Amino acid sequence: MAPANGDAAGPSSSQDGLVATMKKRNKPQYHPFTQQQLPACKPILAPQTVIPVLLFVGIVFIPIGLGCIAASNRVVEVIYQYETSCVPRYMIDNKIAYIQNPSIDKTCTRILKVPKDMKQPIYIYYQLDKFYQNHRRYLTSRSDEQLRSPNEVNNRQSCKPEATEHGSPVVPCGLVAWSLFNDTYSFARGNEVLMVHKRGISWRSEREDIFGKQVFPRNFQNGTLIGGGTLDPRIPLSRQEDLIVWMRTAALPTFRKLYGRIEADLHADELITVTLQNNYNTYSFGGKKTLVLSTAGVLGGKNDFLGRGYVVVGLACLALAMLLTLLCLASPLREEHLALRYPLSGRPAR
Repeated sequence: MAPANGDAAGPSSSQDGLVATMKKRNKPQYHPFTQQQLPACKPILAPQTVIPVLLFVGIVFIPIGLGCIAASNRVVEVIYQYETSCVPRYMIDNKIAYIQNPSIDKTCTRILKVPKDMKQPIYIYYQLDKFYQNHRRYLTSRSDEQLRSPNEVNNRQSCKPEATEHGSPVVPCGLVAWSLFNDTYSFARGNEVLMVHKRGISWRSEREDIFGKQVFPRNFQNGTLIGGGTLDPRIPLSRQEDLIVWMRTAALPTFRKLYGRIEADLHADELITVTLQNNYNTYSFGGKKTLVLSTAGVLGGKNDFLGRGYVVVGLACLALAMLLTLLCLASPLREEHLALRYPLSGRPAR
């Protein structure tokens, strides 16, 4: 019987050795990072450390917020919403027919009053409301390869439904380019015409890297349904800055895009004559159009959100610091309690 027992034990021992070998082979190499044993900062959130930090954040954030609000308030804006005021009275109840009728003159002249002195450069923006450039179907209807290289003219798989016209490729293709904003503005101060400069309104990285210098418009807006503005087929896309600005799609349904700039100072109470060409169809989706003249401050345009955010966070930190101070004065923690809750190891006692 002894040999039988020995024979039975032999295979079992070899299997155990194989399992041990496999475990050793699959064992990961030891490293402090994988074992989460790297040195770490373990702050003790005691009142004497939390309250000074909250006070410091509040004291720093509130002046920063007030400075941002003051910088925003120094920006001067002239805002004029015109999608309704530029429609003739006899067509006020049928705006879609008005905007789609090419025989109706879309010229609209208005007088704007400058509220404060505006130092050059004065930036001209158009603002659209309820226009969802972030819609996935709209956002993906473009071809960056086609915009960049003349050899990629036929690369238009993602451009439907504005990809071809009578079998020929459309350049630039896609819904984003097809819906190019085409309202125009001209300005005058008395008998003086204020020139609108449109060079340099786009990002240099876009002009040099995204839109090709040898790519020219082709078959653009030649279909039966015109979406928006047209492009000069003799000018490469890298110099079509209105298109470049428009194709930098906005993340929100209300957005402003740069139209141009005026290199002249405007003084308070001056009257500016604006001649608008109300061509863009926002009436089909109930959108709004607004003309904005604005100066620029240290932080850019007029926006109080950043300053208010800093002030709110600073006030919240000061309020929490005061609340914790009152709680500590009302029921202070003794040293032995702190020692029990926060031992030297930095981990709560169990």
